Amino acid sequence: MVVLPDIAGPVMEDVSEAQPLAISEMSELFDVTLRTLRFYEEKGLLNPVRRGARRFYGTQDVSRMRIILQAKKIGLTLVEIRRVIKLVESDTPRQKQFTELRDICESQQKMLREQKTMLDEQVAEVDNVLSSLNQLVAAS
Repeated sequence: MVVLPDIAGPVMEDVSEAQPLAISEMSELFDVTLRTLRFYEEKGLLNPVRRGARRFYGTQDVSRMRIILQAKKIGLTLVEIRRVIKLVESDTPRQKQFTELRDICESQQKMLREQKTMLDEQVAEVDNVLSSLNQLVAAS
């Protein structure tokens, strides 16, 4: 069995019994702050329904939040997250969506590996500097 990653969006939305979530419930469900939810709303990634001063999140926002958090976890930017959401909510055939998502993730993986190589080199350089400094401290 293949597990569908959150970034791929929902398999099927059953909105018939879904109750909208208050901002506090959404915050608790995803273990994020209210400020985080408001930030994603401000950026147009979430679209809660407003009733007076209160916000309520539907199934689409819950699905989007799953996408946002996994995309953030792998280091995608807000622009890239917006692109992923647009893709998975489009009428593009699912198989084509999976292919495009794979391309996005492969590109991210390549960039992260390059960054890791650079970090490994920096750590090695710091190790060399510290070794030399430790020898100088010990000699005095």
